[in-house]
Amino acid sequence: MSAIQIIAPGAQTTVQDFPGRLGRLADGFSQAGAMDHFALRVANALVANAVSAAGLEITVGGLRARFGGDGVIALCGTQMPATLNGEELPLWESVAVSAGDELRLRMSRGPGFRAYLAVGGGIDVPEVFGSRATHTLAGLGGLEGRALRKGDELALLGPNGALPGRRLASVPDYPHEWEVEVMIGPQAAPDFLTAGDVERLSSKPWKVDANSNRVGLRLEPFGLEWARSGGGIAGGHPSNILDDGYPTGGINMNGDTAVILGPDGPTSGGFLVVATIVHGAIWKLGQIRPGTDTIRFKPVTLDEAIQLDRALDARIAEVAR
Repeated sequence: MSAIQIIAPGAQTTVQDFPGRLGRLADGFSQAGAMDHFALRVANALVANAVSAAGLEITVGGLRARFGGDGVIALCGTQMPATLNGEELPLWESVAVSAGDELRLRMSRGPGFRAYLAVGGGIDVPEVFGSRATHTLAGLGGLEGRALRKGDELALLGPNGALPGRRLASVPDYPHEWEVEVMIGPQAAPDFLTAGDVERLSSKPWKVDANSNRVGLRLEPFGLEWARSGGGIAGGHPSNILDDGYPTGGINMNGDTAVILGPDGPTSGGFLVVATIVHGAIWKLGQIRPGTDTIRFKPVTLDEAIQLDRALDARIAEVAR
């Protein structure tokens, strides 16, 4: 297959890879990469790509694309009504395409929020700092550092011998009420939060605000008690600290409002990070639907976090065999 032509880009479609742009936080570049890394990695495995290969992240839906040659594709993620030349396209399965075939994705009504399209060989855009992932705020990676537009053409790397008919045996469940595993900290010490505050983090579901995106998922106000009256020289609110680094998946307290930092989020700032979503669960952020879904945080130990990540890797490795 020589290229993919974008007929309609949908709400927002970008080129993303896994794990994104690592090792550049000190330079101010956040990670970027697939927000649901599990779906992209499975899609890549289904078409015999390296799990790190670049594919398309399709938010909500609306994408229409035409394929310029023969190849194999896989679409994974939320249930977007998808057709290939007007015929229903199965998700979580590799499918053969021919030159001139047209893919159409209608809008997803949930549950879930994003789908990922992998093409055998992978999408060929320039690497920037070791990644092809698009970071629209920084204007780098992907195709000209932006979301795709009508008329764009994406070059593809060479064919890789991918076969149609490969499937993921157990498709993930996308609920409207999410349980998301976290490790408490790095800034949840008694100097900052009361014992009641720490318990409150996981004691109830938190609604995700409609004003959420790849930068971060905003939650309803927490209303914490706080262990101090202010931030000292860092500022007047107890959530203020002297600037510190931010991890992707960190639960960042902007005053009394929590924001879960996404792959395009800030790399540092002056607010507390009271808990951090573990890597084996961070894929869920890509499927949580703003404005409707809720999150309940589940504290886990380091050993539990490692096991969760290994279990996810094992599912992907099973597809790649």
